[in-house]
Amino acid sequence: MSLTVLATGPLTTVQDLGRPGQAALGVGRSGVCDRASAALANRLVGNPADAAVLEVTLGGLAVRAGADLLVVTTGARCPGAPHAAPTVLRRGQELRLGPPASGLRTYLAVRGGITVEPVLGSRSTDVLAGLGPAVLAPGDVLPVGTPADPAPGVDLAPVPDPPDGELTVTALPGPRADWFGDAGWAALTGQAWTVTSESNRVGLRLDGAPLDRLRSGELPSEGMVRGALQVPPSGLPVLFLADHPVTGGYPVIGYVTDADVDRCAQLRPGQQLRLRPAAHSSP
Repeated sequence: MSLTVLATGPLTTVQDLGRPGQAALGVGRSGVCDRASAALANRLVGNPADAAVLEVTLGGLAVRAGADLLVVTTGARCPGAPHAAPTVLRRGQELRLGPPASGLRTYLAVRGGITVEPVLGSRSTDVLAGLGPAVLAPGDVLPVGTPADPAPGVDLAPVPDPPDGELTVTALPGPRADWFGDAGWAALTGQAWTVTSESNRVGLRLDGAPLDRLRSGELPSEGMVRGALQVPPSGLPVLFLADHPVTGGYPVIGYVTDADVDRCAQLRPGQQLRLRPAAHSSP
């Protein structure tokens, strides 16, 4: 069983839950950017949670089935496929995803999972480190595994589409919030930040009124995690996503809560993001 890639759109990669627990060796976790959407896709076709899926950026993916396959899409809704509704793709049939009206990343799960060769225990493509399978290209043939779990028999999962307007998420103070003080925290959480076109799987680059430091100089490199809000010398925060670096030397003013990072992974360039302070939180 297999899928043949006919077109990839701007970016399509194979992703699973990544490579946890190897940061001390310099290996980041990587994995799907929107974990909630990918997990839903796997559930809908009866896959285990760690089965590999295709992460499609802004649509454009086209594939041909090499056998009868049960498939589903979640995340950003693309024309051309029943969304959050498992469907059988017959042998030789093609699936073509148009550009989504809202959201950025769509997940295509196939019953049995995409079974390309794992690298360091994961089938995820880490675009920063260059680990894992290559970014997909037309002509690639993706093997599909044998299903291990029963199909759930769900016709449709009624989940909302990603928003196309301003998104508000919860932020907590980080270990270097004192580098910016109360005024810096108020500036971070008191304005709408605009997602720039320089954003990618590594992180969202945000534009707005720059944050002023209270301290000069730089830090020794510290460990970085998904959801960290790192502030480079420009004063414009970067929100780290799945392929973030393992370490960094710029101060982390705060963190976006883990579930909200999934929602941030669906933001397009030009959308606005507000960082709402968690209850009773202050730097």
